Amino acid sequence: MDLLCNAYSNTSDDDDDEEQPKRQRLSLSSSNPPKPRLHFSSPPLFDHQTQPPIPGRYVSKRQRALMAQTPPSPPPPQPVPVPSRFTLSGTRHFWSLSDADVPHNILSLLKSKAKGHQRPTLMSEKLYATLQGHTKAVSAIHWSSTHAHLLASAGMDHTICIWNVWSRNQKKACVLNFHNAAVKDVKWSQQGHFLLSCGYDCTSRLIDVEKGVETQVFREDQIVGVLKFHPDNSNLFLSGGTKGNIKLWDVRTGKVVHNYNRNLGPILDVEFTLTGKEFISSSDVSQSNISENAIIVWDVSRQVPLSNQVYAEAFTCPCVRRHPFDSTFVAQSNGNYVAIFTTTPPYRLNKYKRYESHAVSGFPIKCNFSLDGKKLASGSSDGSIYLYDYQSSKVVKKIKAHDEACIDVAFHPVIPNVIASCSWDGSILVVE
Repeated sequence: MDLLCNAYSNTSDDDDDEEQPKRQRLSLSSSNPPKPRLHFSSPPLFDHQTQPPIPGRYVSKRQRALMAQTPPSPPPPQPVPVPSRFTLSGTRHFWSLSDADVPHNILSLLKSKAKGHQRPTLMSEKLYATLQGHTKAVSAIHWSSTHAHLLASAGMDHTICIWNVWSRNQKKACVLNFHNAAVKDVKWSQQGHFLLSCGYDCTSRLIDVEKGVETQVFREDQIVGVLKFHPDNSNLFLSGGTKGNIKLWDVRTGKVVHNYNRNLGPILDVEFTLTGKEFISSSDVSQSNISENAIIVWDVSRQVPLSNQVYAEAFTCPCVRRHPFDSTFVAQSNGNYVAIFTTTPPYRLNKYKRYESHAVSGFPIKCNFSLDGKKLASGSSDGSIYLYDYQSSKVVKKIKAHDEACIDVAFHPVIPNVIASCSWDGSILVVE
């Protein structure tokens, strides 16, 4: 038996003998020798390609050599990148949209409480910034009231640009490409970084700008040209389109709450009154021989017009805006003036006061009130910004801003002497 054990033990690998513990060597001469280790017929201690070694178990030099020669496993396949509809124009999303790059003196003003009606409105004096990024006309601009360093612009090039106006390094924070056609209007929600837009693709879209994702799509059977959030409930908004239909949407359900239909021409603009219980619509009545329905005041809850004979002159009005505090609203007229009306029945036109000198010339020229309501700014087809005194209706200042028609103007929601404008040539200006 000893000779048989010695014979089998001599067939083992020399390296294994060197690594064999002393207690196993001594056991060979004992009265109960262990069973021979037949390496040529026994399976290996473990399959190093399929399972890991057991902790604390002996591994021979041969097996360690085989493990070292095993080629590494190939890396997992990389996912194919999907084209994004969100383009970041900075190194980091957070950095581009944040106010970290805003100068300290501007940042202190932006973070202050907006009390425009209690502070004097300073006049625009100098050019601050020219924002280039759209390749076609810019149809609308809107400041964020909650993140007042951000300005949104809607372009006929199918894009929405978000501008970090006071950034030292990267003013164009991001570009949103969710629309499939020209974008007509854009509005910031009061709920942070949410943006509502509409356009020629017959949709209104709610976008989370901070995440760069589209959260909801509201589809219609008409080109949607104008949007307006309810002043007291940011879950509700109005949309108006080319078929003359006005809809009140609820963001929470994604459904239409009310329809306001009166066989109107294309809706040019909508505006809520100060109470939010009524809204004003402006329609294109150029195809009819009468000016009835050019401006209509609606009851929001009852879906009925309170008056459709507000404006009797034979002109369309591409823009309507209510005063921040007074019971009045103004309408931009294609007669090259801004008319003023009361927001209380019988919604009368003031025949003795109008804001003249600028030109509309068939462009969708918009106008806007300052924070304190003492100034009215209007674009013009000659590329200028006209500033009027609200009470006297006289021109206070004229600013040459663009080479082509100035389409929209917007006062900053916090800093009273800052105003932005956009043009038919695709440029955006911020002056102070």
